Amino acid sequence: MTRRHPPASTAQGLTARAAGLIGCRVCGLASTPDHTSCPRCGAHLASRAPRSLQRVWALWIVGLICYIPANLLPIMITSTIGQSYVSTIVGGAVEVAQHGDIPVALVILIASVAIPIGKFAAIGFLAYSIQRGVSVPPAARIHLYEFVEFIGRWSMIDVFVVAILSALVHLGWLASIEPGPAAPFFALSVIFTMFSAQAMDPRLIWDSAEQNRKNG
Repeated sequence: MTRRHPPASTAQGLTARAAGLIGCRVCGLASTPDHTSCPRCGAHLASRAPRSLQRVWALWIVGLICYIPANLLPIMITSTIGQSYVSTIVGGAVEVAQHGDIPVALVILIASVAIPIGKFAAIGFLAYSIQRGVSVPPAARIHLYEFVEFIGRWSMIDVFVVAILSALVHLGWLASIEPGPAAPFFALSVIFTMFSAQAMDPRLIWDSAEQNRKNG
């Protein structure tokens, strides 16, 4: 006797889309298609976010463009006794390390260099994996997406440090610290990458995995 296998929606769990419903991205409530907003939280309902990948790539590219001058231009201008010194993000971290504050320098490098570059790589990989299909399990890609959203809030620490120092160090002509032209570029880069991650509909990851399974 031939053994029948249950359909994918039964074996792997019935999705809201397969049941003819729309799942809310905010609270997870499943609603009928006649609802345009979630009855529970009021968020806009859509089976899949329209033009999600187009918006992801557009915001990703703008964020990457802003990140280049953010690293090339001075992030901080220090004036002491009439002399001015400029520091880039990496140069400022090196100076902090040379003064013995290695933990602070590591925090600056991780928050201002490692995390932004990692976010660019992760968002680009996730968008590419949805478009082209990869062998990485969808659950792992969902965890990566959640990690990108979580870690994004710490990317502004370098701008916060400069803002705090600018407010605290104002001793007239003796010493002062001012934000450099790189600060707004860095802030814009962080904002655009955050918007890029938020524009991605993670349900597309499961859709691409299901499509790869059917094609495979």
